[in-house]
Amino acid sequence: MLNRTLSLPAKSSFFLFGPRQTGKSTLIKTTFTRNFWSVDLLYSENFLAYSKDPSLFRKEAEEKITHNRIRHILVDEIQRVPVLLNEIQILIQKHPECQFILTGSSARKLKRGGANFLGGRVVERRLFPFTSREIGGAFRLEDALHFGTLPALLEKSREEKIEILSAYVHIYLREEIQSEGLSRNLGNFSRFLDMAAAQDGEVISFSGIAREAGLPVRTVQSYYEILEDTLIGFRLEPWRKSLRKRLTAHAKFYLFDTGISNAINQRLTARLDSMQVGRLFEQFVVLETYRLAVYLGQEVNLFYWRTNHGAEVDLLLEKHGRILAAVEIKAGSRIGGSQLSGLRAFREEHLEVPCYIVCRAPRAFTVDAVKVLPWEEYLSLLENWLK
Repeated sequence: MLNRTLSLPAKSSFFLFGPRQTGKSTLIKTTFTRNFWSVDLLYSENFLAYSKDPSLFRKEAEEKITHNRIRHILVDEIQRVPVLLNEIQILIQKHPECQFILTGSSARKLKRGGANFLGGRVVERRLFPFTSREIGGAFRLEDALHFGTLPALLEKSREEKIEILSAYVHIYLREEIQSEGLSRNLGNFSRFLDMAAAQDGEVISFSGIAREAGLPVRTVQSYYEILEDTLIGFRLEPWRKSLRKRLTAHAKFYLFDTGISNAINQRLTARLDSMQVGRLFEQFVVLETYRLAVYLGQEVNLFYWRTNHGAEVDLLLEKHGRILAAVEIKAGSRIGGSQLSGLRAFREEHLEVPCYIVCRAPRAFTVDAVKVLPWEEYLSLLENWLK
């Protein structure tokens, strides 16, 4: 069992959201080992029983709390029966000594259905696939770029990884999204998903994807919202001094795992070319940064930067309105002057901000006041920046 970076509340009740197969149940069951009771709503008998009579859960929980001294109660996939949150609110009020742990692969059905979010009595945490730090000495960059870091893939053969990722895309990302009522038309959503994955890490063009997928623009926008609400991906907004201008500018979109990106793009059995490796390495560094920023919870925001003339920096780290660092991501090991153009343009307006290139160079060095860092060293520094 690998140690996770995410810290779970010791006493407070909490939601734990994350995509399927990121290890939510495993993390909880290895953290809370005593006085523990769990209910998994993926099981049909639980889903049907509590959907028919939500008060049954409260009665069973009170029995466990009162007579079995249960102090930690896990409800897995809470979004399947949102009405249980009303019963849980009653239990929290009556039994403050008990901690309720509510996991889900989607907050969308809860939010859109007007579910009871327990009035601030419950905090929220998010869990992602493994980071390179969590995997430790067994981590291999090439393997992570190709197959990602879902916990289910750990110590699996190449063939098994391909099977697991293919099933994840076809059974969950396509069919289950429809079965959960998040998208009514599987064919339309599948076409959109293919287009979104092909443009992973690029600036979102709703109209462009709508045109190529043969869908209305509003449908494409709603499908991106589904991916965000189910934590299958996230937007990286452009940095602007004005919040109003940020809201009207075009964001980039990154899927939550490189292996999932390759599975949708049908690249799991292919040899990756240099352009694909470059895009996947950028996605990897952005994902590692994003996951750590969420886990440490230090109010750090991530942006990208681009001028009207096309000069671009892949990643800005901002905290309390101040830019901590500007980061350009390059998959190669040799860095030359042409690869500094985006950072040079950025420094013309932000001379005080430290600038970095993250790459696969074996050692750190400096060129034109830009620090070139091996990706491992960047991630070590990042943890210190975010604390």
